[in-house]
Amino acid sequence: MGLKYNTYLDGNKIYGCKNCKAHLANHLDIISRNFRGQHGKAYLFNNVVNVDALDPDERHMTTGRHIVRDIKCRECKDIVGWKYDKAFENAEKYKEGKFILEAELLCNVV
Repeated sequence: MGLKYNTYLDGNKIYGCKNCKAHLANHLDIISRNFRGQHGKAYLFNNVVNVDALDPDERHMTTGRHIVRDIKCRECKDIVGWKYDKAFENAEKYKEGKFILEAELLCNVV
């Protein structure tokens, strides 16, 4: 397994890990701001970088049953959100393959 290099994003507003400032997502990749996480407000992203996904876990959430994986910052290993692997409700299928980042665990990277 070789070395993992961080990806650096380019854009006007980049979200990073609050702990280590590693780039995680571009503001333009937000699909929805209408989510809640364990720490409050959360965002649904189409794409994130510099994260590692943990093992899948079935969870019963407010919108139904999902299989998700917690995602941790590749740099400092802090949990920053989760990835949706599978949604069991048809109305929630749009989340599959998408990522949640919790606002409280993010910072704006300049």
